Amino acid sequence: MDTTGRRRNPYELTEETPVYVISVAAQLSGLHPQTLRQYDRLGLVSPDRTAGRGRRYSARDIELLRTVQQLSQDEGINLAGIKRIIELENQVAALQSRAAELQSALDGAAVAMQQREAAVHASYRRDLVPYQEVQQTSALVVGRPKRSPDQ
Repeated sequence: MDTTGRRRNPYELTEETPVYVISVAAQLSGLHPQTLRQYDRLGLVSPDRTAGRGRRYSARDIELLRTVQQLSQDEGINLAGIKRIIELENQVAALQSRAAELQSALDGAAVAMQQREAAVHASYRRDLVPYQEVQQTSALVVGRPKRSPDQ
């Protein structure tokens, strides 16, 4: 199923679909197949496996291979450091996803609360007058009674 709850077409290709054999993945990433095997052993890029244990790489795996190569060759980061960077990036992505889920739930709860509050306000009786507490004072008020005209 996809994020909207609809059933996904089993033949639809996504960037996570494992379709590339190791030779094609090596060619697309610009790396030697033995380097891909080493990255797999180290846990840097872990492709899916077929029933016969053959590696199948996805487009996302190819992009990750390119990133590993760039970090290693251009930035001079060792493979252990690259593995840690990948783990941290995955954690950040998971936390951002969870934060988005929580924000969505919070927004939904706020809307529900506003709807309940509106329903309560709509149920108020209109013939009632709000009570206001009278402040006690020590002032003395003197008044004269009105005289009736016949007196």
